[in-house]
Amino acid sequence: MTNRPQQYRFHQGDRVLPFAASEYDQRLADLREIMEIHGVEACVFTSMHSIAYYSGFLYCSFGRPYGLVVTATESVTISAGIDAGQPWRRCHGDNITYTDWQRDNYWRAILSVTGEGRVIGCEADHLTLVQSEKLNAFLKPKRGVDISKAVMEQRMHKSAAELEIIRHGAAVADVGGFAIRDAVKEGLREIDIAMAGRDAMELEIARRFPDAEYRDTWVWFQSGINTDGAHNPVTSRKLQRGDILSLNTFPMISGYYTALERTMFVGECDAASRRIWDINVAAHEYGISLLKPGVSCAEVTAKLNTFFEEHQVLQYRTFGYGHSFGVLSHYYGREAGLELREDIDTVLEPGMVISMEPMLTIPEGQPGAGGYREHDILFITEDGNEDITKYPYGPETNIVG
Repeated sequence: MTNRPQQYRFHQGDRVLPFAASEYDQRLADLREIMEIHGVEACVFTSMHSIAYYSGFLYCSFGRPYGLVVTATESVTISAGIDAGQPWRRCHGDNITYTDWQRDNYWRAILSVTGEGRVIGCEADHLTLVQSEKLNAFLKPKRGVDISKAVMEQRMHKSAAELEIIRHGAAVADVGGFAIRDAVKEGLREIDIAMAGRDAMELEIARRFPDAEYRDTWVWFQSGINTDGAHNPVTSRKLQRGDILSLNTFPMISGYYTALERTMFVGECDAASRRIWDINVAAHEYGISLLKPGVSCAEVTAKLNTFFEEHQVLQYRTFGYGHSFGVLSHYYGREAGLELREDIDTVLEPGMVISMEPMLTIPEGQPGAGGYREHDILFITEDGNEDITKYPYGPETNIVG
């Protein structure tokens, strides 16, 4: 019987990363300052967003665990044998491949970097009960520290390199928006329109980033009653004249998500719908004017609530007014400390990135029924904000088909 290793290093090919090595070195240096403050000797990251943020590697789990171990001197991604050399080619630092010849070789690979009895930092909001028990059994930590909030706060402040990739993402989202506008036609299905936007964005990403990995760019294009929720999936419903539409383009570039969202109508917009649309557009513009350094998320939310209340539509608001951007997606990541909600007291600072996206949902059977949402991405600057979304909003542009 051949001796089967618990782990090995499979390093082949040329490394290609979304950012320069110096960018990851700085992120790790900032992380090690956080570790020192909290007395952490080794961090064990398990989430897609943290692993991608500190190493560049965005894993595909498919039921297998992945990790990143950071100590005072090492940064090591832990990946499954099924991926061969790809994790090493796409990560900054070292990489260990664990085998599945023996259960829990994943934790043995982590142990080979951390050692036993250390103070371990982990993401309590991501580590499952099962994996938490295994962490304790294999690493026998002296103490565990939840590092998730501190690293989230680090991710909320973007570097110049991050701002640049987010700017590219917003431009790609605009490309998808224009492709969708051109494709809208009475009688076509939602999925037909969505595919046009997705294809346009993927081609544009490949043009801008010829050395990147391409995955997970998507479109939610909804019509009629399907516009009532912000995250409703695409269907085969056929567009009808007078339908309210919701355009949502989401390019993904090396784990960085951006978005464009617009209200549209097919051919015509009735008076009741136009009234709600105009109110939401006005709230969108007012909200953008509020986003500047020194203002808290809760303060922005309160002012927009008052605006909607004055127009007697606050009861139709269904969620917060905006959120952060960065290493996140529809299935991983969230910088929950930077959302425009009543219970978030985070104060806006230069270098943060946040959306403004008011939405009103009028129930079926009422005049103007449907979901109305406009969405721009903004960089918080020293004296205000920069809107990096260029696709126009409002009736003048978005009654189409």
